[in-house]
Amino acid sequence: MSREETEELGLLVRAGWRVVAFESFEEERALRVLGKVAAATKRTLRTWSRTAGFEPDGAGAGSLDACVQAMAGEAEPALFALLDAQGVLGEGAGVRRLRDRLAEFGKRKQVVVLVGPLLQTPVELEREVGRISLALPPAEELRGLFEKVVETAGREPLDGQVLEACVRGALGLTGSEAVRAFRKAWLAAGKAGSEMPALVAREKRQALHRTPALSFHEASESLGDVGGLGELKAWLRERRQAFGEEARRFGLPAPRGLLLLGVQGCGKSLCAKAVAREWQFPLLRADLAAAFGDPARSPELVMREAIAVAESLAPAVLWIDEIEKGFAATEGEGSATRTFGSFLTWMAEKRAPVFVVATANDVTKLPPELLRRGRFDELFFVDLPSARERLEILAIHLRKNGRDPAQYPLESLADQADRLSGAELEQVVSAGLYKAFAAGRDLADHDLADAIQETVPLYETYEERIKELRNWARHRARAASVDGKMADLFAPS
Repeated sequence: MSREETEELGLLVRAGWRVVAFESFEEERALRVLGKVAAATKRTLRTWSRTAGFEPDGAGAGSLDACVQAMAGEAEPALFALLDAQGVLGEGAGVRRLRDRLAEFGKRKQVVVLVGPLLQTPVELEREVGRISLALPPAEELRGLFEKVVETAGREPLDGQVLEACVRGALGLTGSEAVRAFRKAWLAAGKAGSEMPALVAREKRQALHRTPALSFHEASESLGDVGGLGELKAWLRERRQAFGEEARRFGLPAPRGLLLLGVQGCGKSLCAKAVAREWQFPLLRADLAAAFGDPARSPELVMREAIAVAESLAPAVLWIDEIEKGFAATEGEGSATRTFGSFLTWMAEKRAPVFVVATANDVTKLPPELLRRGRFDELFFVDLPSARERLEILAIHLRKNGRDPAQYPLESLADQADRLSGAELEQVVSAGLYKAFAAGRDLADHDLADAIQETVPLYETYEERIKELRNWARHRARAASVDGKMADLFAPS
């Protein structure tokens, strides 16, 4: 159980740290880890809360000051676990008394362990506190929990493949959430155990709704559903195998992510979803603005929870749509700025194979530190599709709607559709189908041509902004597709 955190916490205790901040959303699981560390280091584990104090007599209840006075009366080596410690770390008198007692606690081999989901230590204690976070349970821990549930119930062991699928489906949940999801799936599936993995995955999607900045998506599109963008596709396919052990032995670093910058409606978000499908990774969508939209929850806590879920599902794709809107939400807010600072630090230093795909439409709202190397492996510019790409996009959407592209003059239609985006071309096919259906016949060439004529391109409305975006990208980004006008756009001046 939580071997890495148990070993790290044990090292902090043995190394002589007198205060440790142990961050976790799972209090019971954190206490089990503390119990193992206490036993391994020959200390007793004493738990304290503001309402109950120390068991069995309630000593030290009410405040941090009272808690420290109660701890001062203990002589034996111990780990003092202070639950929901964040609520008392603002008490000036208690913090001062704790500092006064630290040398004494060290001599007695006593360690104060602050336990809570988000711990901001007072500046007076900052240099005295060791830090550790309890990650969400990995696959081996969930497997043990599920096997224990089956054993306790006295049932026959589950088929190994079904159990492994349930474990994969539960990654990203806390231990207690995973066990509840597993039990519910077991009861719902009955003898049809093969249905359990899908039921567990459904429970996980519902559980992730409680994390406002994160949602789970089923990726239905592949790179074959994306028209054009040949350079971007080639770059992604080169990195498809770069997450395995063979790549590590070869010396390859795990791909970190990419930023897709460009014109609205040209396939940036579609590419993000297609990457997950192509690589067979789970797809998570991060809504950064939502992290700051709930006044009842700390944005730092929300983001930390989202990152923990993403890392527990790794390898995974984390999709951040219109990332500039998230940065705009932080302007002028101290806590929000700190949250984004820590998020950028995570992007640069993350070890878990979480591939971040961010999209942006407005570069003027992107801070320079986001664009520097280390956050992303590459920055691609996605422009309006060329004639060849427009033909390819029209063909894709005709096939999706049960029509043979070879039956339509796509070259001529693609030429007529100059300056239309990929999203606008999709709507051209949709509008043509509506017109043909209303007329009681199949889709004809002129239906598509009429729809093209009736479409007012986004380019007509935002021509100046698109030109500014192109000028910015000329020397700062890599072209997602290189042919015709795109080659001219990115040629050295």
